[in-house]
Amino acid sequence: MVYTYPVIVLRLTCSLFWVDVRLREINGRWIASADTPNGPSLGLGEQAVDAISGALEPFSSIADELMSSLPVWELGKGWARPPG
Repeated sequence: MVYTYPVIVLRLTCSLFWVDVRLREINGRWIASADTPNGPSLGLGEQAVDAISGALEPFSSIADELMSSLPVWELGKGWARPPG
């Protein structure tokens, strides 16, 4: 098993609340875990954005607002490593 990056912790926000999301690349695929009232929600994808979107499925009514709070460097093609 090859870990490309360390675990990335994100806090996505919307007008009502915030959601903590953890993201990791493993063997060229991404897995995201979002905290929900009923426990963690997982998302998988070839791109980080796809994994995050899948993990936010329990928040479908406001997922777009949560996704819009991603930092700009995270919205690039797949995943761009953060500066610094």
